[in-house]
Amino acid sequence: MTDATFPTFRHVPSQQARAQADREKILADPGFGTHFTDHMVAIDWTVDDGWHDAHVRPFGPLTFSPAAAVLHYGQEIFEGMKAFRHADGSVWTFRPASNGRRLQHSARRMALPELPVDLFVESIRQLVRTDEAWVPGGGESSLYIRPFMIANEEFLGVRPARRVAYYVIASPAGAYFKGGIKPVSIWLSRDYARAGRGGTGSAKCGGNYASSLLPQREAVENGCAQVLFLDAETNTYVEELGGMNVFLVQKDGSVITPSLTGSILEGITRDSVIQLLRDRGHTVTERRVEIAEWIEGVRSGEIVEVFACGTAASISPIGVLKGHDFSVGDADAQPGEITMAIRKDLLDIQYGRAPDRHGWLTRLV
Repeated sequence: MTDATFPTFRHVPSQQARAQADREKILADPGFGTHFTDHMVAIDWTVDDGWHDAHVRPFGPLTFSPAAAVLHYGQEIFEGMKAFRHADGSVWTFRPASNGRRLQHSARRMALPELPVDLFVESIRQLVRTDEAWVPGGGESSLYIRPFMIANEEFLGVRPARRVAYYVIASPAGAYFKGGIKPVSIWLSRDYARAGRGGTGSAKCGGNYASSLLPQREAVENGCAQVLFLDAETNTYVEELGGMNVFLVQKDGSVITPSLTGSILEGITRDSVIQLLRDRGHTVTERRVEIAEWIEGVRSGEIVEVFACGTAASISPIGVLKGHDFSVGDADAQPGEITMAIRKDLLDIQYGRAPDRHGWLTRLV
């Protein structure tokens, strides 16, 4: 199937859609990932038929065999993106084709079929148009969108599945930072690695996140919000947080971020931040970064700001990095000037408050 010949979507309306009053109550304080819209997208794939039976149906439980490959071998991938309501009431999403291409990259690594990018974007459009009333407005609220693909073939042999399902669900999300933006503390994991050379680090798959949960718990036990992973081979170079990419701002205004080595997720927010920094005249260097450079740079004043970026938080300032035998930074420091400027640039584009110079926005409704 080519991007130009994807199946027509059929619609099955929900008979249990939330009442307007209930929906408005949820949208007033949605939290993150705890409430879901009334519908979902589903598209099936088989070796013989390719992608077919694309439909929007009521949100609800999935039915598949206890022998489904996803349950035994973790053959699944997902994406994360948002829909933003602009001041005129229209609804837009940010760089959806990039998410579609990354889903294809993940599919190749996990031996899953590649969903055409046009079909991916159309699946997002179909769901958001159906559940537009769930897109919040005001502040930094948004509709978080979760496309995912699972191997649902009933088979216990170890080989790529011959039957797969793709779904899209959505959840209203409130502002990531309530009560003002505050720098977070990060825990350096020395005992665990997120991914290794030749592994699945550059794929967005559940196993990467499952392996981060134990060190993330260690981070919380040490008073930190996130965990930082180093490379698996030398335990020396900065890779990424549990779900975010990292940037180091030097005192001369230049910025460093770890280069994509194959074990780091190719963040779409990361790529956007690099472009926005360059738009402002900052030199951005992608290279391997030793953890010692981060620690010593903060202590010496050579590194003046550190921030992380990802879909959920957009851009999050980092105040403190600590491990078993050290702590650098200031938990009470204010977010850095460059960090906040880039955060504003990004959000202003996403919410339609600034010109979309790079053609990143796609209108959904």
